[in-house]
Amino acid sequence: MSDTEIESVNLEVQKERWNQTRVVKVAVDTRLAENEVLLRIDRLALTTNNISYASAGDSLGYWRFFPAEDGWGRLPAMGWAQVAMSAHPDIAEGERVWGFFPLGTHLKVLAGKVSSQSFADVSPHREGLAPVYAQFDRATAYPIYEEAREDQDSLLRGLFMTSWLVEDFLEVNQFFGAGSCLITSASSKTSIALAHCVKQRGTLASVAITSAGNVEFCESLGCYDQVVTYDAIASLDNAGPVVMVDMAGSKKVLSEIHHHIGDNMKYSCRIGATHVEDFGPVDNLPGATPEFFFAPGHLQTRSKELGGAEFMMLLGGAYVGFRQFCDSWLNVARSYGADSVEAAYQQVLAGKANPATGQIISLWEGGE
Repeated sequence: MSDTEIESVNLEVQKERWNQTRVVKVAVDTRLAENEVLLRIDRLALTTNNISYASAGDSLGYWRFFPAEDGWGRLPAMGWAQVAMSAHPDIAEGERVWGFFPLGTHLKVLAGKVSSQSFADVSPHREGLAPVYAQFDRATAYPIYEEAREDQDSLLRGLFMTSWLVEDFLEVNQFFGAGSCLITSASSKTSIALAHCVKQRGTLASVAITSAGNVEFCESLGCYDQVVTYDAIASLDNAGPVVMVDMAGSKKVLSEIHHHIGDNMKYSCRIGATHVEDFGPVDNLPGATPEFFFAPGHLQTRSKELGGAEFMMLLGGAYVGFRQFCDSWLNVARSYGADSVEAAYQQVLAGKANPATGQIISLWEGGE
């Protein structure tokens, strides 16, 4: 390692076998070109959302965010970083930023689209990808920033945006005429955020579909009107129109629900992949054809329709309420160093994480 290099540590995942991981150490040149910025990644959230990125890695471009060798991928994760070095005149060293990062210790970006609120990575490999994933929000301009809530924001902010956009999409489409919303993998934090949004609007009944071991937890939250286990899908009311948001990704579960609801399934979208062992496409189902929900697409549409300021005010206000709701049940666990992070990843991948716990990781040994 030369005097002009630092070592970046990254956890990579095999694209076709997500339980296969490796730790890669890469030399990063600290001689920055014009407008380059080196970010020191402090803390990241590790949730089932990360597994969802793997499930849609090639189809939605998630593997392209942070390129790796053929066959391997660097999963994106949400969290906070600090500007370690900057060759951009309007970005200061020491500044705190929130955004999408690889599971690693450093990220070098080519900064562009710089404003008082944010800047973006405009590196050539980002071209054609959703702009929201290349944006880094500046803590100094984040109206509800609290240093003590950085862990919570890492865990909740991004997934809440996804869930809020799903619920908003349903509202824009008059809920497809449905009276209830079925939510699989109901104990996952993205599902909880969706149920909270549905409950706050008060138009649809939110129906949790979960494993037997998570029934009590889902009922304790107060955001689900009904909780049903996977082995009791046949007990669901199928007399009226429903919509479904599938966070589980299980072919078996998806098929069972569609066949039980039949033509009363008016909208069915897939977001997550908490049941990775049974993930895959399912064809020729009764009712609405399942489709992947691409949150950045709806974000861009609604931001244009409402105006950026109005859109962010609505989203931010709803998020503040969700953060307060989570104060009553969410606990934070932290894992430091490559070995601990790899173990935490395997636990989340296997669906064995405690739903009331949020996992914060750092590839730095001993913490930040």
